[in-house]
Amino acid sequence: MKTKFRYLYIALIALVLGTVYSACSDEETSGTPRIDYIRITAPESSDSLIVSAGQGQLIAIIGENLGGAVAIEFNQLAASLSMPYITNTSILVRVPSEVPTEVTNQMVVYFNDGTSLMHDFTVSINKPSVTSMDCEYVNDGGLAVIHGNYFYEPLIVVFPGELEGEVVSVEDETIKVIVPAGTSPGQIAVKSSFGTGLSSFKFRDDRNIIINSDPFVGWAGSNYVVSNPGDGDPELINGNYIRVKQQIGAWGWTDVVAGSPSDMGELSKNIPDDAILHPDLYSLKFEVNTINPFNGSGVRFVLGLNGYDPGSYTWSPPYDSEGNWETITISFKEMVDAYVAAGSEMAVNIDGYYTRMTIFGGTALNCDMCFDNFRIVPNRY
Repeated sequence: MKTKFRYLYIALIALVLGTVYSACSDEETSGTPRIDYIRITAPESSDSLIVSAGQGQLIAIIGENLGGAVAIEFNQLAASLSMPYITNTSILVRVPSEVPTEVTNQMVVYFNDGTSLMHDFTVSINKPSVTSMDCEYVNDGGLAVIHGNYFYEPLIVVFPGELEGEVVSVEDETIKVIVPAGTSPGQIAVKSSFGTGLSSFKFRDDRNIIINSDPFVGWAGSNYVVSNPGDGDPELINGNYIRVKQQIGAWGWTDVVAGSPSDMGELSKNIPDDAILHPDLYSLKFEVNTINPFNGSGVRFVLGLNGYDPGSYTWSPPYDSEGNWETITISFKEMVDAYVAAGSEMAVNIDGYYTRMTIFGGTALNCDMCFDNFRIVPNRY
């Protein structure tokens, strides 16, 4: 029945657009349609002929007497056609992004006179792409929310240690899955019928940690460290965490973590030299849990500098994780640009770097926020 309606739909398009084409086309399209070859559309690669393409890829169909084309299907999925991209000798068309119910490896071009032209052409279905998580630190048994693309069911989610998670739901570009017992730091794999995609990040990333309070180091903030949360408090996700729970007035200055390289010890040396030299390749990541919304003041960072002044970077409100642990990602290049604009210079220091995290800003904040696992890591794992 679906096939019947599909052909009726194509016939209707041919009837309507055929009239338009006959009235508007300036090109002569008499003769039998023919496809000579298919190529990619990049001008510098116009001689690159192809017999397959990926989902959503723009291709150029080259041949003769193609000007009467009114519809194209790939694996029985309709592609979107536009008159300006159809001439007597070429058709520009984007391969459908949807997943076919039946793979025929054929392209069919329908014309305004009711004829059609079949051509062998393979559409490569993308393997899953795993780009981010709501929180990169989820305890065993917790619900992990994974984001990406090409999540075509059925799916299997495999955590480090070759442990399969229980998939709870798959919606558009999101997977919800239970983290299995025994999971360790590493990449997450998502498997579909079309291949396996590995996460572009490291789950429970333990690289380049610069603040974690395990144990507390520095000269400020020891009173904010939580080791044994009580009932109703946020759970531990990786040892101790920081919790700032107090009213902070406008322009109030609250040092949460602070220390020179000697104060911070080995943590101060965990920023890679490459991050200082090529900050565009790195990001600051950390986990946050806002029990109260972060809707005032600001969080100022000094990380990777050889002094507390003059540069700093401010993470500004609003943000609200609604009582859940979530991962924040800030471009390290954005931070470095703020440092340099304020007069600081970036330089590799084998002895370590100054560390400071301060809540400070021009508006008051009823603060109840938790932090953990500050790290400067490559943008892609």
